[in-house]
Formats: sequence, structure tokens, C-alpha cells
Amino acid sequence: MQAKLSSLPSLDALRGFVAAARRKSITLAAQDLCLTQSAVSRQIRSLEERLSQQLFVRRHRAIVLTEVGEQLFQFASPWMDQFAEFAENARRGRANPVTISASHGVCSLWLLPRLGAFKARYPAIDVRLTADNRVVDLEREGVDFALRYCADSVAPRSAIPLFKEVIVPVAAPALATGGYRGIAHWDDHVLLELDDRGRPWLRWNEWLRIRGHALRRTRGCLHFNQYDQVVQAALAGHGVALGRLGLLHPMLEDGRLVADASERLDIDDYGYWLVEAPGGQRQEVRQFRDWLLEQADETNTATRRGPIRDGICSSRITLEET
Repeated sequence: MQAKLSSLPSLDALRGFVAAARRKSITLAAQDLCLTQSAVSRQIRSLEERLSQQLFVRRHRAIVLTEVGEQLFQFASPWMDQFAEFAENARRGRANPVTISASHGVCSLWLLPRLGAFKARYPAIDVRLTADNRVVDLEREGVDFALRYCADSVAPRSAIPLFKEVIVPVAAPALATGGYRGIAHWDDHVLLELDDRGRPWLRWNEWLRIRGHALRRTRGCLHFNQYDQVVQAALAGHGVALGRLGLLHPMLEDGRLVADASERLDIDDYGYWLVEAPGGQRQEVRQFRDWLLEQADETNTATRRGPIRDGICSSRITLEET
């Protein structure tokens, strides 16, 4: 272990590199670090010599990361942020925050609206929410939990199931009162489309085919690359969206959205999972996990009940049918 520690580059050199990579400028990095430009240049050169690799390509009035430099930046930049936060928390006598990673849609639609209730119950526990659609390496990036949306067959063996995927067409109440007559008349409306070819049940053409509706000309489509954008457009009354019941149920309960419940579609082998980082868990991490599972139980109950209480027609599919 001592030999490994002695071979590491200096923290000052790594800090200078990260600052320059973030700003794409040695001059601006020097200003951020309250150092001279030549001092930051020396830090970067010493790091390149230690690694025997060129980290930047120097161009006229600009620097560009090499392939090795980009790899180092992707590793070192979040680590430096975590270390800075740890140092600040240590100075203040606070524990490290519980860190959870999830996709943009799950963060903004499911997790974020619930965090106020967690802080009310555990005011001393800090939480860091990281919205990222990529599959993060929990241990390497210092993340305690990840909420992942995937097929049952590819979920990690240790993952905890949270709730299943259920799709139902949704629209704003204003659109409904203006003549929304259900998805049988879908060609009367603008369709809000998520550009995600990997999940056909979230795309209108495939969803309509699965449901047995004829493909006809509509009033048009609005396309988005993030699901929370689709939901915001639906809330604004811009058209009809394919609603993910587990994420949107509170909006249906409080009337911000209305659903065509007769067109409910259960995706049997796809759902939301909780993945924990390996190793021992701090008390605050265990408390957050227990609270999170309570929230998932509530979502499961709401999903089984559906967006209305007077009965729901359900059509179940498996991914092989898509």
C-alpha cells in the first residue's frame, strides 16, 4: 500500500489539471486557483511527466484534452468535488451527504418531489441528488444508491425492485375540457413524443400498434429528448403524452393531469430498481434506504389502484411482443 501511495501524483498537480480542463484555459484556471499562469503550467507539466502521458494539446489561445487527459478528467473531476465537500463537511462537523443517482426523468418527477418529506423527518441528514442518464459506477464515483430503469433480466442480482412500469395516456385538464375524447380519437390531438427508440412502449407509433389502434395522420407531434420535458409539455396543455403511472400518479391524484384509464398498458418485465453501493453502509444511508422503500411501497399501491378508482381496463404485454 505504501508503494502505491508514493507513486501517486501530487494533489496540487491534479487540482491544477482539473481546473484547466474545466475552464479549457490555463489563464482562467490560474485565476480560479489564485496562482500565476506559470505555476499552473508547471503543475500540469509535472503531472504529465509523472504519468508519462500528454494530457493537453496546446493550440493558439486554447488547450484541448488528449484521450488520456479526457479519461483522467472524467475520473478526477467528480472526485475533487467530493473531496472538497468532505473537507467542508469535516470543518463544519457534518456527515457526508447521502448521494443518489437517477435518470433526469426519475429525479425530477419521482424523487425530487419527495425529498422535502425526507428532510422533514431527518433534518440532520444531507442529500446529494445526481441526475444522470448513464449507468454510473457507484463505488468509483462515491454514490450510495442508484435508481435504475431496466428490464428484469438485466437488473443487478442485488438490486431491490421498487415498482413496475405502467403506461397510460395523459393530458392536461384544460385539454380534456376542450374536447379530449380519449385515445380512440388520438388523431384529433398533438402527440408529445419521447425520442427513445430503445423503449418502444414510450413512442406513439409503437404504442398505438401494440394497443391495436390504426395509424392515421394526427395534428402533429412535439419531440423531446428527456421524459420530464414531455411531462412539462403535457402539463402546459400542448398535447397528449404517454404517462408513466409510477412517476405521474401524484399529478393524476391532484388533478394536474387526467388519464385515459381504459388504455392502461402494463409492461410486465420492465421496472424501477434500487441499486446500493457495495460495502458497509452508514446509519444515514440505511435510514435513507428505508425511507426510499417506503416511498416505493406507496407508489406500488397507487399504481395497482390506477389513476381512477372506478375500474381500469388493463392490457398486459411482455417485451418480446414489442
